[in-house]
Amino acid sequence: MYDTIETETQGRVATIRFNRPDQLNALNTQVMEEVLAAATGFDANPDIGCLILTGNDRAFAAGADIGELAVQTYTSMQASDFFAGWDRFAALRLPKVAAVSGYALGGGCEVALMCDVILASDTAKFGQPEIKIGCIPGIGGTQRLTRLIGRARAMDMILTGRMIDAEEALQMGLVSRVLQPDALLGTAQEVAAQIAGYAPDIVSMARSCVNMADHSTLEAGIRYERQMYHALYGLPAQQEGMAAFLEKRKPRFHRDPEQ
Repeated sequence: MYDTIETETQGRVATIRFNRPDQLNALNTQVMEEVLAAATGFDANPDIGCLILTGNDRAFAAGADIGELAVQTYTSMQASDFFAGWDRFAALRLPKVAAVSGYALGGGCEVALMCDVILASDTAKFGQPEIKIGCIPGIGGTQRLTRLIGRARAMDMILTGRMIDAEEALQMGLVSRVLQPDALLGTAQEVAAQIAGYAPDIVSMARSCVNMADHSTLEAGIRYERQMYHALYGLPAQQEGMAAFLEKRKPRFHRDPEQ
């Protein structure tokens, strides 16, 4: 069905795997369009509760496809709003977990930053090396990276183009866990399944509140959080979750697939 990605589902978890191994999973327009098409389909499926985005052992994605970029002009970039499809991917409601091994450079790093959780194997290498080829990050790197790791560290990475390893990425707060390569996908599946097992509307509220911290003052963010907290009362998920706690049973947030 797709030429540049592979997809699969396991329970309530969907996986999209970049599949251009000869190009170290470099991101071109076809990759963007296929990822967006697959992810949009999963986002619309009520039986899918979380998405894993991954690559292979050598590379998550080693950047944008320079062969495609080198022939562009200002006019062509503006006319097509180049890279805009990635904005639509980032805006999908489905929670996303990035499982990163090998290179996550340039656009690859930027796409990982669009995910809610980034898990890295100890072989992972992150970087924004665009400045080395007379360019700058163009898929949100200057904005998301700065919000995530702070201005000083983002400036260091973007202005020098240096790569950082998984341990430094963990220290910076760019990733949440560093794992052995053979444990990466299994852990990603466990994390995604746990997220997918909760009530989608409550997961959406939690994500919205965390993301609000990037765009508001502390006072406004706390007020927004409190509004969301008040709003969840009366939702079926809140009623079921608290009833299950009091009754000492597992909550039933999803319909039984055999019913």
